Order: sequence, then structure tokens, then C-alpha cells
Amino acid sequence: MRMSQLFGKTLRQDPAEAETPSHRLLLRAGLVHQIAAGVYAFLPLAWRALHNVERIIREEMDAAGGQELMLPAIHPIEIWQASGRDQTMKDILFRFSDKRNREFVLGPTHEEVIVELFKRNVHSYRDLPLLVYQIQQKFRDEPRPRGGLIRLRQFTMKDLYSFDTDFEGLDVSYRKMYEAYTRIFDRCGIPTVPALADSGAMGGRDTHEFIYLTEYGEDTCLLCPKCGYAANAEVAAFVKEPAHNAEEPKPIEEIPTPGLYTIQSLADHLGLPTSKTCKAVFYSADGEPVFVAIRGDMDVNESKLRHALGTTDLHYMSEDEVAAAGFVPGSAGAVGLNERLPAAPRVRIIADDLLPEEVNLVAGANKPDAHLLNVNYSRDWEADTVADIALAGEGSLCAAPGHGESQCRTPMDLRRGIEMGQVFKLGTFYAEKLGATYLDAEGKQRPAVMGSYGIGTERLLAAIIEANHDERGIIWPTEIAPFQVHLVALQPEREEVRSAAEELYDNLQSNGLAVLYDDREETTGVKFNDADLLGTPLRVTVSPRTLEKGSLEVKRRSEKESELVPLDGALSLIEAAISR
Repeated sequence: MRMSQLFGKTLRQDPAEAETPSHRLLLRAGLVHQIAAGVYAFLPLAWRALHNVERIIREEMDAAGGQELMLPAIHPIEIWQASGRDQTMKDILFRFSDKRNREFVLGPTHEEVIVELFKRNVHSYRDLPLLVYQIQQKFRDEPRPRGGLIRLRQFTMKDLYSFDTDFEGLDVSYRKMYEAYTRIFDRCGIPTVPALADSGAMGGRDTHEFIYLTEYGEDTCLLCPKCGYAANAEVAAFVKEPAHNAEEPKPIEEIPTPGLYTIQSLADHLGLPTSKTCKAVFYSADGEPVFVAIRGDMDVNESKLRHALGTTDLHYMSEDEVAAAGFVPGSAGAVGLNERLPAAPRVRIIADDLLPEEVNLVAGANKPDAHLLNVNYSRDWEADTVADIALAGEGSLCAAPGHGESQCRTPMDLRRGIEMGQVFKLGTFYAEKLGATYLDAEGKQRPAVMGSYGIGTERLLAAIIEANHDERGIIWPTEIAPFQVHLVALQPEREEVRSAAEELYDNLQSNGLAVLYDDREETTGVKFNDADLLGTPLRVTVSPRTLEKGSLEVKRRSEKESELVPLDGALSLIEAAISR
């Protein structure tokens, strides 16, 4: 490809809208163009790189026994209603109706559709195990697209689905994909950490996500530097110990607290640590108010809370919702809560499992500008549900099993990262919902045991750039690079330069190398700057100076120094340099 004909132009300055290094370089290098929020066009260089990403994915999926197919992007709403995900994923579904008023969705994922195919093509245990995958467009009405290609509304995903006869078989399929994902990310030049994660609207039981650690990530993870435990903050377990359980329970006492509406201001006024308080947090769960109680120095983990409540729609209550429920912001507490509320359905109370172990906490009195001293669980109040609903943070103690100890107890590090891919043990959730069964060896109908495994290719491309760049531009891993060689002709208006460059360009292509040829009449600085920005693994320069020496200048993008190689025999030397 000649740069004089290449569709897409490089930029000298960083675009103002760029949020991350990868976003900045994608725009500066002329790889993508934003059409709308979360919707991008991919120009030729990016498209070639994406094809290389897909090639690697296909090779690893095929090696693991996967069979590629293609599923439709348009799904009838009925199959989503059958699984219940028309509700659990309603906030991101693109829905539309055809001319006959039949309702459809644009597929954000394809579990329902693949189950429909399974039902029509698999009947016996002899047909299992089965691994099928596709690389297909997905559509999600993301409320906050961000980070360039990190969170999109239209994107491409490799999604593989496994079907097994039992959970032991699922474990085998899961391990295959886990190992295949590790190889994919290694080949793409992205260091990842497999972390325990929340299955969310996907359903099922166990799941890992592969995290690329970067300050620009939108996910947060807890990492143990001693035992290697890694988990998304949504599910991270940690050692929770009572801070105040050595005292004897004291009589409850109401005190005035005018103007003290936050835990910190209340604790400062009383001269107590925030761990001596009981914090009230208000949520709406499937449209019903929920009172959440947690120790004042901790935060609520909404993922854990959602699982504890068994709810699908959970959100922090607005001021209007709080007022309608009858709560007293700043002074709410669980003691006598339902007795003080207007006659209405009883408000559900859920408490973090550490509160029953604490003694003499400070809590709201459910009246303006008043709190209660010496509040104790069981004696003064009880919850409908007690569960671990606390969010782990920097320095939280690792709860993983230790060597010769009950728990590791090492302070964990809180790190940000980008989720590169996720693997799910779905179990029989979809099979039971949608009737995907097979006949076992005894002729009995059994639900298929499923797994689901996804990688977003555009996000992967962004992470490759995020992990492989310097102040000058992209440094493409060899397997991903749109081109293998960036051929630069300096002063191409001179006949000897143009002739030598054209001959080398033809020879390189004839030998199967992908070459980006800068044949433009630009200055040396512009050409070298663009070569660094575009990040092709090997730059080969033809100039009057090199030709006088009967040589070419060869420089790897990842190295500082260049070298001169003889013009005669340059082809084999360039091929060797690429594979080095």
C-alpha cells in the first residue's frame, strides 16, 4: 500500500476528545473515526489490524476444538422473554418493530439464539461435548460510551458457547477456553490477570475475567501480592473483623445532632471513629424500597447486594424516592424503622454480616437532627437479611486460604484495569429456561450444561495499543501489525531513490510481505514521525545517503538504533529482521 493513496490521514496534534493513550493514538494515526457516541468507523489500517486479531482468535478457538458459525444480529423478542433477559438487560437492549408490529432486538449477546440452534440439531449425549463460536457484531445501548473503543454501542465479539452433558464436562470446556484466552492475550502482547468476577445478567455460577491492569481502566480489582488471589471489586472477598466488640452493651440513648448529615461529620462531632457508626443507605430493588445497614467506615458492594436480595433491578434511591418511602436522610436508622414509616408494605432491611458482631454503635433515630447511642443488633433491631454486602478496598486483608493458616490475611492492592475477555460457567440456566435438553445413555431427558466465553475485538485492539506504545506512537506486536514493513523513500523525486524504492517495494510484496510504502514528497521529519506514529515493526529507509553506500537503513520500531544492510541481499536480511 502506497501512503500517497492510503485512506486516512495522520494528525500532528492530540485530539481534544481523546480520553486515553489508545484513544489518542487511534485518532492521531488515522485508524478510526467517530460517527456517534460509542459508534466508530474503522479505516484501512485499523481494519487490517482487526483482521489479524481475529486470525489469532480463530486459530486458538479452532485449536481448542471450536467450530465457527454465524448467528443473526436480529432476534425475535420472544426468545429473550423466555430467558427473562428482556428484563434483566432491558436498559441496554436496542428494540424495534417491523412493518407487521413484530418486536425484535439487536443482539447484545447470543445465548438465546445458540440455544435455539442446539434444540434443533443436538438430541443425544453422543453429540456432546460441543464448542461453537462466531465473530459477530453486538449492539448495546450503553448509557456512557467511553475511552474510544473501550466501551461501544456497536462492537464485534468473539463468543463461543460450550455444551456438555454434566458439570465435569463443563469444567473441561471451561479450562480449554481459559487456557486459549491466555494464549490469545499473550500473542496479542497484552499482559492480563485472570480475576474472579460477577456473572451479572449472564447468569450461571463461576466466571473469570482477564484484566489488563492500567490506570485508564474502568474496572477495579483486588490483588494479593502474596498468594496471587485476584478478584473484581464486585465480588472480592476479604477478612472482616469487628472493630468494637470488647465492650458490654450499654443502654440506648437518643442525642440531638443538628446539622450532622454525614457519617464523617457525626463521627467528628462525637469524637469517634467512623467504624463506631452504623450507616444507612437507601436502594430501590425491583421497584421496592430497601434499607441497607453497614458499618460507617465501609461502602456497599452493589453486586453483592443484588445477589443477596435476589433482585434484577437495583439502583440508589433518588431524593424523591427517599421522601416517598418516608426515610429521614441523615438520621435514618433500623431501630423501629417500620413502626415509624407510614402504613404501607413493610420495608425490607438488609444488614452487612459484620454488624451483629459490633457493640454500641451510633445510628440514626429516624427523626430529623437526632441519633441513637449504643445501638446493638438483636437487642435493638434485626434485619430481614444478613449477608456480606461490603466492598473491599485498598489494604483489605486477603481472605484466600493461606499456607498452614485459615486465611492469607495479606493487605491487598486495589488496581484499575480493562476487562479483555470473560469466561462463564452458565450451567443449566438457559437450558432449563429455553428447553435445551438431550437424551442421556439411559434415554432420559437432561438439560445441557453450558458455558459462554467472550472477547471484544475492538476493545482488544485498543488494549494492544494501550500496552504497546511510547511517546512517539504505536509499537505494534508483529502478529497484529497492519503491515510488516514501513518502506520510506527520502527525496523520491530523485530518480535513483525512486527506482531503488520501487524495485524493493515490488520484491518485498512478491515475497509475501505486507508493505506500507511512504512514497510521498514530504520532509524526512514528517515521514519518520509518521512511521513512529503508525508503529510498523520494521522501518526500511532508502535515501541518497544510503544508496551512496550501497545499503539500506533498517530500524525496528521497538529499538532506538538503526543499522545499514547491503542493498544486495537486502530481502533476506529484512525477512530475518521481521522474524527476529
